[in-house]
Amino acid sequence: MTAIDSIRRVFQERGASRYGHEAVSQLEHALQAACFAERAQSTPELVTAALLHDVGHLLHDLDDDAPEQGVDDQHERAGARWLEQWFGPAVVRPMELHVAAKRYLCTTDANYYGRLSEPSIVSLRLQGGPMSPSEVSEFERDPFHQDAVRLRHWDEAAKVPEMITPPLEHFLLTVSKAVIFQ
Repeated sequence: MTAIDSIRRVFQERGASRYGHEAVSQLEHALQAACFAERAQSTPELVTAALLHDVGHLLHDLDDDAPEQGVDDQHERAGARWLEQWFGPAVVRPMELHVAAKRYLCTTDANYYGRLSEPSIVSLRLQGGPMSPSEVSEFERDPFHQDAVRLRHWDEAAKVPEMITPPLEHFLLTVSKAVIFQ
């Protein structure tokens, strides 16, 4: 199965599920994040990372309330492992680092924490909370950290009920430009 077929299939099978306790589905959240990336005239790789940043949530069978039960699904790692079969680091690393980017922003941006939704605050606790100074330095050394921070902002904004976005097929055309392994 090709990358495009696999991505389409996972969204068809699991995309209608609720995005945690937010007022949007997993698919709506993904489309909104990709829409913000596209509006920012991002590369096909970063638009792809935005679309697929939470695909790891669609790959496990944990309950939707896993964070409230104290379980971190480590969706960024699961998603990265899944995406590595088709994409290079320009897609995989920003997606893999988007959780670390939340921790980073909570440390380096005094206003960021106050903009988090309640479900994001719950997951932040499970993900390690704000970064230590050494973690900040390590994060900043990653060549994709700035893309991860951009992705994180789109992730937080992508929770708008009934927002009109292009359909999945529109973004799959962009994804096809970012695929490097068939």
